[in-house]
Amino acid sequence: MHSPVSRTTITRVEHGVSAPADDILVTEEPLEIRLGYGPEHDRAEMRLSVTMRSPGHDEELALGFLFTEGLITDPAQVLRVAYCENVKPEERGNVIRAELHPAVDLEPARWQRNFYTTSSCGVCGKSSIEAVRTQCQRTITPWGVVEPAVVTALPDRMREAQTVFKYTGGIHAAALFDRQGKLLLLREDIGRHNAVDKVIGAALLSLAGSLSGVDGCQLLVSGRAGFELVQKCVMAGIPLMAAVGAPSSIAVQLASESGLTLIGFLRGERFNVYAPADRS
Repeated sequence: MHSPVSRTTITRVEHGVSAPADDILVTEEPLEIRLGYGPEHDRAEMRLSVTMRSPGHDEELALGFLFTEGLITDPAQVLRVAYCENVKPEERGNVIRAELHPAVDLEPARWQRNFYTTSSCGVCGKSSIEAVRTQCQRTITPWGVVEPAVVTALPDRMREAQTVFKYTGGIHAAALFDRQGKLLLLREDIGRHNAVDKVIGAALLSLAGSLSGVDGCQLLVSGRAGFELVQKCVMAGIPLMAAVGAPSSIAVQLASESGLTLIGFLRGERFNVYAPADRS
């Protein structure tokens, strides 16, 4: 297992005086996710995705990714997730393969064409939201009244539980809380979308293959609330998502249409509620 942090030597400048010093950096390495699929007597492999991530909880990341992208609807559809051994020495620990159950009907060409796109890809919002609507098989249970005292306490609780952030300051976090604000799961990653996938993957594993338990949970993410993160909450059926940063227009639109309560700019005693559309 690769370490989530790396040591380095830097030159620290303070009040115009420079001196060598030791520092700790967040480790960033690629993770290639492969799929094994097909009948038992004729297995095939597809190289599904490569993501830059912080090493650690890679099984959860792969499982969460498969679920939030709609390739699986139940973790029982995955027989096992393991690192690939037959790879180059420099790739060890950075290539993982998920073995799908032979009964899973996978159409590689369709999935390669229809992965949800990020905001940099230029695909229109309407098409992206329709893709989520088509793939999502869960209905969000409305959160109801937002309790300010509960919500505003979440960032401090998440920050206190972070470990890598304390030493590096350069990593995102996603944390799942119950309705009363008790911390249930927290994962850190250099990619905010990876942190969310790790939390959802961990929830799938800890809840014995069912996400029914997240119906009463709220997710807090560091950074902004982009389309990808809202999409993942919708796919998992998490009813409330809060972010310390701003949401995007398409993220608000998806949240409103899906019944997700979306909160942004959660800082100190203040926050904005962007969805659902009827907030009266």
